[in-house]
Amino acid sequence: MAEDSPAQIWPIEIRCSENRDQLSVQFDNGDAFTLSAELLRVESPSAEVQGHAATQKKTPRNKTHITITEMIPVGNYAVRLIFSDGHDTGIFSWALLHDYGKNAKKLMADYHQRIADGAAE
Repeated sequence: MAEDSPAQIWPIEIRCSENRDQLSVQFDNGDAFTLSAELLRVESPSAEVQGHAATQKKTPRNKTHITITEMIPVGNYAVRLIFSDGHDTGIFSWALLHDYGKNAKKLMADYHQRIADGAAE
């Protein structure tokens, strides 16, 4: 059986935890992930975090206790997340959320390594 391509994957449920520090996403292919607000904030797809080239990527610090204050649908392809620190420019496509779910441990390990290496925001 071929693996679903990200373009074919569609969320059937997106929900914030009661204390708003996690986002749970269930996809129509059966995949389900719970992503921390910290991961979503520090890996925000916004230009503010990602820059316009790999060398411009920022490493936001002190986001351990960040929460998601609002979720705003963007068309039929994404959700914009608003965070408790005021960050509001990340638009998370369904494919990106799926990718983050599959790679959450590696993304967080890479983030913690950048912090340990002294990466600045």
